[in-house]
Amino acid sequence: QVQLVESGGGLVQAGGSLRVSCVVSGSIFSISAMGWYRQAPGKQRELVARITRGGSTNYADSVKGRFTISRDNAKNTMTLQMDILKPEDTAVYYCNAEVATTKWSSYLEVWGQGTLVTVSS
Repeated sequence: QVQLVESGGGLVQAGGSLRVSCVVSGSIFSISAMGWYRQAPGKQRELVARITRGGSTNYADSVKGRFTISRDNAKNTMTLQMDILKPEDTAVYYCNAEVATTKWSSYLEVWGQGTLVTVSS
């Protein structure tokens, strides 16, 4: 009964910026870590950025200095600010969250449907 919905994808020229967001809804007791993953054509899904409930972050080497992940725990939302975009950033970007639905349940991995980001050269 937990859903993740991404938005904000689109077409942008190399060197431009884009911001994607994720909203978690449904039966939520708490959310632990959240993250953004991406999957480019012909490649495996990879971690782009991750953020803990307390705000600690880590990034893939390929996006360090260009992307910024953030979250709002009160609104159950997460964003990824993408700057200086490159054609190799083209991919479907997926939101991921570790969600506990009750006080007694364990955390489960939940995925969004993805949003397409296309960077033209």
